[in-house]
Amino acid sequence: MMRLTPMVKNILLINVVIFIIQSFLNLPLEHFGGLRVVFSDEFAPYQFLTYMWLHANFGHILGNMFAVFIFGPLLEQVWGPKRFLTFYLICGIGAGVLFGVADFFEKNQIRQDYNSFVENPDPGAFEMFIVEYKVSSQHTQMLAEFSEQYYDSPNSRSYQDQALQFVNQIYHLYVDGVMVGASGAVFGILMAFGMLFPNTQLFLLFPPIPIKAKYLVLFYGLYELYSEFSRMPGDNVAHLAHLGGMLIAYILLKMWKEDRRRFY
Repeated sequence: MMRLTPMVKNILLINVVIFIIQSFLNLPLEHFGGLRVVFSDEFAPYQFLTYMWLHANFGHILGNMFAVFIFGPLLEQVWGPKRFLTFYLICGIGAGVLFGVADFFEKNQIRQDYNSFVENPDPGAFEMFIVEYKVSSQHTQMLAEFSEQYYDSPNSRSYQDQALQFVNQIYHLYVDGVMVGASGAVFGILMAFGMLFPNTQLFLLFPPIPIKAKYLVLFYGLYELYSEFSRMPGDNVAHLAHLGGMLIAYILLKMWKEDRRRFY
């Protein structure tokens, strides 16, 4: 049985303690510590670090910490506690930065459309905005009916103010979402394990079959890539953060491998 190494134990403990405090005291830690898009009013640079110590629910933290528990100890035995922690933090922060860059470009369009509408509110721009940035189905009919009324009275100050309010709500619904979880660091650990111990046989629970570590890493990488580019409605998983953690891990290991004395 794999011995639980000191730094892995500390990482598990910190994450679990934070999750318990957050859950039982009902503290909105994700509001301050979750990672937001950089132009959000709620963004702060420290979120690139804090987001990776927060989790959305029990299943979220269980999956991440189980992976740290399984794959982390052997890596810590190879590198030592300090280098393992360094690797964990760099992968997590790096994944957050890469996700933040992608998130900026993805959400920058709605920011431009929002600013454009605020400067020149009119029924046509309002209709284009609500069609492009769809909200829940229960509000679609209401917004469509309001849009028709707005077309009938385009110069009404009351309709303009109400349209601005709707657009502002939709805008903040998009840009104020938070990303939390240690998945970026965890996928970095998975990548490192696959690179250092590629032929290690792992036994999956679902399905219950043996598989070499290198093939498991390849499967997860391809799955995350597919999931990102064929994202289904309701999928709020940060697949880019997972891929970012794997990429940072790959680069970091290649850099460390150039200097064997520092690598081991």
